[in-house]
Order: sequence, then structure tokens, then C-alpha cells
Amino acid sequence: MQISNTLRLKIEQGAITERLPSKAELMKMFGVGASTIERALQALKSDGVVESVQGAAVFVTGTGDRRPLVEKIRELMRTEGLQVGDDFPTEKALSIRFGASRTAVRTAVAQLEGQGLIARTAKRRRILALPVGEKGQSL
Repeated sequence: MQISNTLRLKIEQGAITERLPSKAELMKMFGVGASTIERALQALKSDGVVESVQGAAVFVTGTGDRRPLVEKIRELMRTEGLQVGDDFPTEKALSIRFGASRTAVRTAVAQLEGQGLIARTAKRRRILALPVGEKGQSL
């Protein structure tokens, strides 16, 4: 209860305004295990203070970008000037950029590989094709 109360207070005071730290970050911050963090987050969810988005994060209710991670990465590919043949960002870089776990990033990357947008080479992943834009054109 102490952890959920501390997080609730940080939200009320504006110290946390959108995305909560990852579970791993919360474990380090409070010096407790995963099950304790999960119980604290569940208490906040039950009270409607936060909501979790699969593959994204835990957000203060009513805030944040709740699109699936794979969609956010496709947007990154369209808008960041990446080209066919370029190196694809590393899992670590994507985890940091989107505040997502490595597991969530691996799942999204596997989906992109399945869609034929990226492929693993000997050392890295490379972009094979760019995602199609909203009007059916590659951007």
C-alpha cells in the first residue's frame, strides 16, 4: 500500500503526468520485487488512477499514446527518414525511445519481420521496405 500511495501522491502532485516508470524501474526505485510492484499497480488500476496498455506501458488514466508498439515503430520508420537498406534501430534503442520492455520490442520487431519490412542480417536488422502510408503509398 505504501508504494501505491506514494505513486498516487506523485500523480496528484504532477510529478508523474503521463507514463509511469517501467516495472523494472519501479522495482529499483522502491527496492522491492516484481510481485510487490504488480500489487501496487493493481491497486491503482482498481481505483481508476492508472491504466495499462499491453506492449506499451502503464499510464495515468486519460493520458498518453496508447497505440500498439508495432504501430509506433512503423510510424518511426515513415517519419524519421529511414530508407530501404538502412540499419534498423536496435532493440535497446527502441526500448529507450518508447519506454517499453525488451520483450515488448522483440514482439513488435517479430511482427515487422513477419510483414516483410525488416530482416536480420549477420549482425543487424536491415530495412527491406517502408510501411505503407495512410493513402496506400510508401512514404
